[in-house]
Amino acid sequence: MNPATEEFFRTVAPTPPVELTPLLARMRRAQQEWRDVPVATRAECCRQFVDAFRAAKEPIALDITRQMGKPLRQARHEVDTMLDRAATMIQLAPTALADDVLPEKAGFRRFIRHEPLGIVLNIPAWNYPLLIAVNVVVPALLAGNAVLLKHARLTPLCGDAFADAFRKASLPADLLASIHVDHATIHKLIETRAIDFISFTGSVEGGRQVYQAASAQLLDMGLELGGKDPALVCEDANFSFAVENLVDGAFYNAGQSCCAIERIYVMRPLFDRFVDAYVAEVEKYKIGHPEDDATTIGPLAQRKAVDFMEFQVKDAVGRGARVVTGGHRAAGRGYYFEPTVLVNVDHSMSVMREESFGPIIGIMPVDTEDEAVRLMNDSPYGLTASIWSEDPARAEALAQRTAAGTVYANRCDYLDPALAWVGIKDSGHGCTLSHLGYLYLTRPKSFHLRTTTAT
Repeated sequence: MNPATEEFFRTVAPTPPVELTPLLARMRRAQQEWRDVPVATRAECCRQFVDAFRAAKEPIALDITRQMGKPLRQARHEVDTMLDRAATMIQLAPTALADDVLPEKAGFRRFIRHEPLGIVLNIPAWNYPLLIAVNVVVPALLAGNAVLLKHARLTPLCGDAFADAFRKASLPADLLASIHVDHATIHKLIETRAIDFISFTGSVEGGRQVYQAASAQLLDMGLELGGKDPALVCEDANFSFAVENLVDGAFYNAGQSCCAIERIYVMRPLFDRFVDAYVAEVEKYKIGHPEDDATTIGPLAQRKAVDFMEFQVKDAVGRGARVVTGGHRAAGRGYYFEPTVLVNVDHSMSVMREESFGPIIGIMPVDTEDEAVRLMNDSPYGLTASIWSEDPARAEALAQRTAAGTVYANRCDYLDPALAWVGIKDSGHGCTLSHLGYLYLTRPKSFHLRTTTAT
């Protein structure tokens, strides 16, 4: 269903369960051959995939927009960013996957090899349907695995786009498959140990369910479960730069990002000025049809998300908050909600505690760095956080005290594929991207080889 129009535009047939067992058998055989293919050859297949995907950029971007509502120009940008991320992981692969050779020891040869796991089940989320999927698909294949891709039910065409592009590359058949199945089928695959590793991106509750099923089978998995990411604006911040970027960080993709800014703390001397400037910038945003290039806020992906935005506003106002701008669902068809700014907020309110995943932000004054750090860390989540200060030493010291997998200075809502993408607390565990991401898609195998038996 297109969330901008509430009309169905495409039908996708489910994968018949009877096809899964022979598919997985073929994938297992294909992976046993692929694991012995040189990394350079695997990399060339992935480069061909990048070229094939780039050639289909426009229809893929349009499919993203019509599936989950992202403005078309943002969907095009997602394609470009995904291709850059894939290129980075291709570049890192030879070094990351090379043997770790130990210091020379007379009469012995010792090294650690990074061997593939087998079949990797990748379950990406719908909000960045290409970027989240590529975090696993490309490095898993580069590491010698096969990949079973089960995309989110809202964005099934994105899984098929990966499969189509790899078919046009030189990737051998049955190393990557896109399937459309329900949760019960996924749990059956886990219970029968038909796969060897699971990567899941989604809600905390969804992650717990998959993790519980995987743990019963002693299957390893990676979890990325979202966040409630804070920003701290210090007195010495570049004021205009901070305002502009923190609006973008909160409202890009209608706030539907695991690393979106969801709460802002401002040193009290700047607070009133910051709120005024922030609201003025927010009110420049234009709600509209996502295929219109003038649109900066498209619909939310699901009706229930609009309902949750209304709940958070009502909860906050009932506890003393004030709506400065927005606060309502937009009139007409589609799952639209006005970009919303709240003040007089505190941590008794859902909007400052529960992941919003929508175009809403609470802004709160703080008096000291200690208070700011305490509030930033007062969350069950820990994905990213950002510090806004022109003093690099101050920003780094505050970052050191902040509980998050990634802490930015003068930046937010951004993912550098050369850095490890990790979360703490309820934001998940494991790691994707960077050279460290390959450690989770391989297992170490130690070689302890005596080279001579002469005495």
